[in-house]
Amino acid sequence: MSETVIAGRYELGRRLGIGGMSTVQLALDRRLERHVAVKLLAEHLADDPAFVSRFRREALAAARLVHPNVVQVFDFGFDEAAHHHFIVMEQVPGRSCAELLRERGHLDVEEAVEIVAQACRGLDYAHRNGVVHRDVKPGNLLVTEDGVVKLADFGIAKATEQSSITQVGSVLGTAAYLAPEQARGEESGPRSDLYSLGVVAYQLLSGRLPYEATSLSELALKQQRELPTPLEQMNPDVPSALAQAIAVALALDPEGRYETAAEMEHAIRDGARGVPPAVAPTRGTAATRILSPAAATAETRAVAARRTPQQVPARRPAPAPAPAASRRATPPAPPADHGVARRRFLALLAMLALAAALVAIVVLAGGGSGGGVRLQRVAGNDARQAVQQLQSLVDDNTR
Repeated sequence: MSETVIAGRYELGRRLGIGGMSTVQLALDRRLERHVAVKLLAEHLADDPAFVSRFRREALAAARLVHPNVVQVFDFGFDEAAHHHFIVMEQVPGRSCAELLRERGHLDVEEAVEIVAQACRGLDYAHRNGVVHRDVKPGNLLVTEDGVVKLADFGIAKATEQSSITQVGSVLGTAAYLAPEQARGEESGPRSDLYSLGVVAYQLLSGRLPYEATSLSELALKQQRELPTPLEQMNPDVPSALAQAIAVALALDPEGRYETAAEMEHAIRDGARGVPPAVAPTRGTAATRILSPAAATAETRAVAARRTPQQVPARRPAPAPAPAASRRATPPAPPADHGVARRRFLALLAMLALAAALVAIVVLAGGGSGGGVRLQRVAGNDARQAVQQLQSLVDDNTR
């Protein structure tokens, strides 16, 4: 049997995996004398100009990602003899999460958390470098013999998703992992990858998908109408805090998910220790939120409280001063100090008593001298003036 060599350099060996869009085979790099994995994309894609352009652009972006949790891309190109687009990647000794699920049904909490946390690191690095995976699923999470998790196939989904001759079956094979916005045909972003990883986490811990669907339309309907069975009910070993952390990643609205993969990693690790996520999971489907305005309002207030710093209530402004006309019309308030008025009143009484005593002296003096007393009217505007007039009267009658 003749050996198959791609690009005159990569000697193909046994098959490692097969999918609707590609086949992966072990190969020997004759030039560098090392084993690599070669992904051969479906032949019919080579006839789609839109795919060829997009494939080259996305492959270049993926080749720039160098991270322990990302499968390294070494080479890519087109083999005219075999009529295949190919990608050459590092060969990862180990198994994919899809194989682990087939063998064991589901994983224990510690192992699943470690896999998801390492996948978060790979996604965070890729997102910070402007690359979105778009096809996170168990088959693209490879676990080495040393327990290192590596994400494979960065950018390939974007290269094929708008191809005019993409096979429908290849899309349906990963429908359950698509974020709601992807299922609607909208542009996917970093938070779309976090939703897909949340589906993987749910499946690793429970052995089941949060939504079982056979088409994109069925998946979209279930996402809008149903709630996944709580993860802690599917697997009693899962801490409630961890179930909440995964539920945040599964929010239908991208704004309700984690902002970054790094934030998701911290929440997953904290949840495994019983610490609930700082961001509360969004409860209810789109239908229940429409039927329950109060719940929607409460949810809106909760989101606003998480995203808006608390403000100190402003002091109530002091009332403005009354206009001048109003002040003239209003009688002045009585003085607060009543002791001053009392002292003035007592002083007035004392001066009146003094005046009466002086009058008595004048009368007695006049009577004693045998002369008539000259009387006159004493009047004054105030007590001081009255006392002065009394003094003058006394002087006149004592001469």
